[in-house]
Amino acid sequence: MRLNAYLARAGICSRRGADELIGKGRVRVNGEVAGLATVVGESDRVELDGKPLAPERLVHVLLHKPPGVVTTARDPQGRPTVVDLVRDVGVRVVPVGRLDADTTGVLLLTNDGQLANQLAHPRFEVDKVYEAFLRGIPTDETLRKLEQGVQLEDGLTAPARVRRLTRSVIELTIHEGRNRQVKRMCEAVGHRVVRLHRVRYAGLELTGLPVGEWRRLSAAEVDRLRDATERQQVQDAPRTGAGTRPTAPRLAPTSPKPSPARAPRSDRAGSGTSERRDRPSR
Repeated sequence: MRLNAYLARAGICSRRGADELIGKGRVRVNGEVAGLATVVGESDRVELDGKPLAPERLVHVLLHKPPGVVTTARDPQGRPTVVDLVRDVGVRVVPVGRLDADTTGVLLLTNDGQLANQLAHPRFEVDKVYEAFLRGIPTDETLRKLEQGVQLEDGLTAPARVRRLTRSVIELTIHEGRNRQVKRMCEAVGHRVVRLHRVRYAGLELTGLPVGEWRRLSAAEVDRLRDATERQQVQDAPRTGAGTRPTAPRLAPTSPKPSPARAPRSDRAGSGTSERRDRPSR
């Protein structure tokens, strides 16, 4: 593990902040001043300003993001953040990807930097499934345009999967992570998004989880995410005489279920045995 990742896992700071600490000579590994390229193993002793450090346990949190909350660790404008909602998880976690402040739904937060980076990398083609409530009624031809890819100012979008839920509500599945992508795609074909809800991310769903609450991922869920990214790493490895590189497998649910064409309600009854926490008071 790179030393900056180790410091981040220890809850000291971000990786960028860790680079600054290392550059100032404040970090030692096995008694020696460490450099930016230092790699740390399980048996190595790491110290910051003479005090020993240990990495935090890995935590993976699924949050049902409410509207009006920004997807960041802190906000200069003083708005509530998704990190505020999971303070009682006990360790420092950060969001994987972003949702707009007014977008609701599935959001993964973790201190597992390696997994987070893999999920965010375009080659893994992580499925992100949204319910988009549109102004106006899109035609079948409009939906076909979304499926084929839409020309935006930052280039043509990849093909998407589109399903009509009601006259003005569609389910849109993408695997890119461009800024405001779903909203811009719909605007490009003539329909403004009036409400956007992410119902699924990398196969993770919100079943039984009320708005503003979170739960830890099960070991099976984490293993499934890791297995999918590890399979792609094997596929991407150079092979003698290899031809065209196989297409990356999308991280999709093992048994997708049709999503209801209605907005999530905070008073919807929960179910299951997953660990939950109420939103901390602010």
